[in-house]
Amino acid sequence: MSEEIRTLSVGALTRVEGEGALHVTLRDGVVDTVELNIYEPPRFFEAFLRGRAYTEPPDITARVCGICPVAYQVSACNAIEDACAVTVDPELVALRRLLYCGEWIHSHALHIVLLHAPDSLGYPDGISLARDHPEFIERGLALKKVGNRLMEKIGGRAIHPINVRLGGFYSVPKPAELGPLAEQLRSAVDDALWLLDRVSEFDFPEAEFDHEFLALTAPDRYPIENGTIRRSAGQPFAISDFSDHVVESQVQRSTALHATLDGARYLTGPLARYALNSQTLSPLAREAAARAGLGAVCRNPFRSILVRAVEIVYAIEEALRIIAEYRVPDRPFVDVPARDGIGHGVSEAPRGLLYHRYDVGADGLLRSAVIVPPTAQNQAAIEHEMAELVGANLTLADDALTTLCERAIRNHDPCISCSAHFLTLTVDRL
Repeated sequence: MSEEIRTLSVGALTRVEGEGALHVTLRDGVVDTVELNIYEPPRFFEAFLRGRAYTEPPDITARVCGICPVAYQVSACNAIEDACAVTVDPELVALRRLLYCGEWIHSHALHIVLLHAPDSLGYPDGISLARDHPEFIERGLALKKVGNRLMEKIGGRAIHPINVRLGGFYSVPKPAELGPLAEQLRSAVDDALWLLDRVSEFDFPEAEFDHEFLALTAPDRYPIENGTIRRSAGQPFAISDFSDHVVESQVQRSTALHATLDGARYLTGPLARYALNSQTLSPLAREAAARAGLGAVCRNPFRSILVRAVEIVYAIEEALRIIAEYRVPDRPFVDVPARDGIGHGVSEAPRGLLYHRYDVGADGLLRSAVIVPPTAQNQAAIEHEMAELVGANLTLADDALTTLCERAIRNHDPCISCSAHFLTLTVDRL
């Protein structure tokens, strides 16, 4: 009897930021291979940072992503300030956190209403969804707009902010300038809670996975702009030891490196962040999480949209707190003189932990750069989930099974870059 081979191929993933594909092969009813193919051309940021001035990474690395540029700027600043042994004034760190709150709000709102929700509501895209559910889209985009306004005021513009620099900012706002933002944020609370209530009504597939979680943590706040590294299994480790535990390797099928944590797959991002830090959410965000049916830990990636909605509530509250306590800093930035050294920096991008490492020379030039984005860290976990989901749903037709896989990938909001392709599906039966 000849063996049966069943192949599922998603030629181009839609509603993700970048160009990727999925290829699954089943042999005699058993999952044989799962490959998440990232075929977007390599961009060589680490290579062309070598030899550049140590002041340039915050501006250059912001161009890695148009959705989460602040994450790259803040991780870069953290790393270079670490290499130069400089401590930034607390008031300036708070302003960075405020800027980062804007990015969380706009990125999460974009993902929820345009990328993730169409799956749960049975629509091919956000445009189709808007025809039947205009209020859902309008409120989501209103939240995104508030996040963008916050980024514009603190960062100079919403995409690739230009006001961020080593040691702080080129200029800082006056308290009166933040008043209109506070009014917008207070109005946005209602939109955020309304959106969370609607998302809570979605029908989520039952699926839980035993990934180890990795995220930043802090004793007195939900982690955003900095923190210490914590994991759900095993001992925490210092930021400077990141490369000893997280190892990247090249795989033939992807232009993005695959990462492992002490040799095993792991997950970073909203589920990890929430599981390791839910106790430090603000009171309203904790209440919102309970209202959405989230416990202290959530291991169902399909429900990660709920965690993102809770994090929007938190980011709005946190932004309002920072604005209420804001006083004009004594100086807009701390001097960061070049010195010979290696620095490590982390922050929590909307999609997960983002690590930067820079080797700075005494002449102020970069000898090397390492950037480990969340999507690269999550690839092994995503492939594991695909194998488990396909194996548990073999009775589905090929098109339904392919749709389930693509939907599961979008749970993680992979930031490959920007893409607007359509799906192609090929099924080979031999």
